[in-house]
Amino acid sequence: MSTTGDEVIDLEEQGWQALSSTPETARRFYEHILDHTAVMLLPGGLVLDNRTAILDSLSGPPWSAYQLRDPQVLHPTNDTAIVTYEATAHRDDAPTYTALTSSVYVRRTDGWKLTFHQQTPR
Repeated sequence: MSTTGDEVIDLEEQGWQALSSTPETARRFYEHILDHTAVMLLPGGLVLDNRTAILDSLSGPPWSAYQLRDPQVLHPTNDTAIVTYEATAHRDDAPTYTALTSSVYVRRTDGWKLTFHQQTPR
């Protein structure tokens, strides 16, 4: 795996760690990593296409456990990276959540930024 592949996979892992911590931690992480224009397609037909709305959506209960399986990275260009993997996670007293997940990162002058994220439940 390339160094860039490691970097963006690490960012995905850090995102899940933040989402498994507190809403404040998640917001701080995504304020730093979220691109100025971003879209998230989430289960239930939820489309978030506004940076502020995405950050506000991070106020839910944290994940109590998660696992990322078979992460892979595709580079359509030198400055874009698509990360795909299967995520399994759960919150206390809730059913296990499993989804095929993809995130698109763009390289900016201050590092990799998340510009697109989609979760397709399994």
